[in-house]
Amino acid sequence: MDTSVFASGANSQPDQVIYDFMSDENTPKWKGLFVESLQKVQRQVHQNLSSKQDALEYIESLILKLLGMLCASQPHLHQDVEERVMKTFPNPIDKWAMSDAQEAVQKGKKKNILVLPVEKIHPLLQKEVLGYKVDFSVTIYIVAVLEYISADILKLAGNYVKNIRHEEITCQDIRVAMCADKVLMDMFYQDDDVSLAIEEEPMSRGSLTYEEVVKDMIHEENQYTRDLSMIVKVFRQPFVELFPRSKDIDVIFSNVVDVHRTTVTFLGFLEDTLEMNEENSPPLVGSCFEEMAESAEWMVYEKFIEDILKPNSRDRLNTLLQRSDVVRSLGSAGQGFTAAVKYVLPKLLLGPIYHCLHYFDVIKLLLKLSSDTEDKETLEQADSAMFPLQMVLDRLTKGNLPKKKPGETSLRFHGRTSRKVAVARMNDLQKSIDGWEGKDIGQSCNEFIMDGLLGKCGSRRNTERHVFLFDGLIILCKQNLRRTSVTGTVGEYRLKEKFYIRKIEVQDRDETEEPKFQFELVPRDQPRITLFARTQEEKNNWMAALVMLNTRSMLERMLDSRLSEDEKKHPLRRPSYEDYRFAEEDSDENIVFEDSAQGSTGSPFIKGGTLLKLVERLTYHMYADPKFLRTFLTTYRSFCQPLELLELLVERFEIPEPPPLRADCLDEDSETQVREDLKRFRKEYAQPVQFRVLNVLRHWVDQHFYDFERDSLLLSKLNNFIDTVTGRNMRKWVESITKIIQRRVSVCLMTNLYC
Repeated sequence: MDTSVFASGANSQPDQVIYDFMSDENTPKWKGLFVESLQKVQRQVHQNLSSKQDALEYIESLILKLLGMLCASQPHLHQDVEERVMKTFPNPIDKWAMSDAQEAVQKGKKKNILVLPVEKIHPLLQKEVLGYKVDFSVTIYIVAVLEYISADILKLAGNYVKNIRHEEITCQDIRVAMCADKVLMDMFYQDDDVSLAIEEEPMSRGSLTYEEVVKDMIHEENQYTRDLSMIVKVFRQPFVELFPRSKDIDVIFSNVVDVHRTTVTFLGFLEDTLEMNEENSPPLVGSCFEEMAESAEWMVYEKFIEDILKPNSRDRLNTLLQRSDVVRSLGSAGQGFTAAVKYVLPKLLLGPIYHCLHYFDVIKLLLKLSSDTEDKETLEQADSAMFPLQMVLDRLTKGNLPKKKPGETSLRFHGRTSRKVAVARMNDLQKSIDGWEGKDIGQSCNEFIMDGLLGKCGSRRNTERHVFLFDGLIILCKQNLRRTSVTGTVGEYRLKEKFYIRKIEVQDRDETEEPKFQFELVPRDQPRITLFARTQEEKNNWMAALVMLNTRSMLERMLDSRLSEDEKKHPLRRPSYEDYRFAEEDSDENIVFEDSAQGSTGSPFIKGGTLLKLVERLTYHMYADPKFLRTFLTTYRSFCQPLELLELLVERFEIPEPPPLRADCLDEDSETQVREDLKRFRKEYAQPVQFRVLNVLRHWVDQHFYDFERDSLLLSKLNNFIDTVTGRNMRKWVESITKIIQRRVSVCLMTNLYC
């Protein structure tokens, strides 16, 4: 397999001429062709983000390069394109790209499922690039591959943008995110050293407010949920498939599935609180902690921490990794996956322990910042209810929990520290190294990972190296014993070797060899280097960091693939249109979106629609749209009466449960699957819709109470409806609506009294 999709051009046959999309003659024919469609692709992978024009244009330039490469072999059938992908794309991204393309070709016979403009590309491909006619399926296959790669880039860049708390993807964001991704760098910049600019960033915040702490906590919970999904879907699932009923799974992973479920529940509480929060007031989350504590949801951590900190958890994992069938099965998942299971997984399993301990700190911080009496009371009650758990965890972790290093228990990168601050630190480290040549560290890396002493095996004797590890570079130095010279002060270290992380492989060595605790760095075009640590723990730390950097992009893609497979296998069930009018599919006849615009939340701008569709989008299950809510409540009277709107909102709230699928009923484990499907329906569809109906009602009575003031029947029907709403979470918002009504009625009575 070629190491780069573009490197192969140098070794191609004489008749394989890559079309020059960037020439003065060809640029006008292609420029902007993909931009609008790429914005739609971005919305699919990151609903709540937007993209700048320069970001979309940059991705367009990348996929035009890719298009030229795919067409260089002069394909006549879509199987020819598939063969080209197999030869040039790295594993396992080749399998996922081909899978999407094959599905597009199959479904394309009846309906085009692609977002990129395949109809516009087909004639250009034949006339400009290939110079001969091909079947439409060839173009579908090629465009499907382009769409998969563009979605992959946008997904990666979006994850980076979310991690730095931004809401818009820029060209620089894409460059920074790609620089940390081995697969994409190998595909697009095999022999190039990409320089990263340092852009101006917003001033860092001083002391955090209550609201900022809550928003940061929600962000962290989202990232933590993905970390747990990584453990469950990517690492645990292969063992479940190999040993379906083995107790080894519980020994290694404990009750991590329960921890994941608890986290999803808590995150739902936090997001509902943030969404239902009144304007210009902080979201009060004390009740979220209290409810979780009172229902003993947090207690899942006691078993998890006790199990994971036992030595037999890692021992059992290492024992299974000695079996040839396990190694063979894990190895088939992708290059480096077995090493990731051995070294990265144990670090990830420590993540929930640190995160649970973090909850106690967050409660104390919120107690300090909260100015609401009721919120303080609920936080204090939660703190008291969780105190026994804290005592148990302190006992379990005392002396057993290694000190946490930044980024060690998660695959995420680029956290709260700004890139500017990170680069400043990297430049300081670089100043301590004599003999540095080439670009600055900050131009090739985004963050510092770790450093320390390692031994280096030599042909005659072993030497000592001080090793600095960054996300893009590993630098081996020798201690400078002479700190001054005739030219002045010299650096603390002297450069010996440096390697780009994306251009090396990391290989484990048996512990039977001397010196012990060895591992190898294998550069593509230089001799391999054998390093060794002083202890097993040191080796585990270095291997975990190096393997994580080498496999992170593969693991993230594996998770996305598993989540997508689960979604396809068990799609979210909804009521039928016959049972629920709001289940009607979107069409050009019932709703119209603005093609080239989207709101700050990432939701598309709505130009118009039927009243049913507008109410559906007002209370949409996938996302909230505060701007649309404000606009609708201000303007709806021009096409709808208040009583009609209230009746539609009540109808929207009363959601019938969908019947089980026939396939589920025939399955051996049908009862469990039906129960899980219903649970998901309630959590991902019914509950979000019902919360948003209550949110609309709350905004309505708060900002437009004159509708109810003028019509006593409207107010009576609203009160009758909210009296029927049950469920602890729902009642919390009903109480909020009731308080607003009472306040508004009181104001009206006082006004009438004085009048």
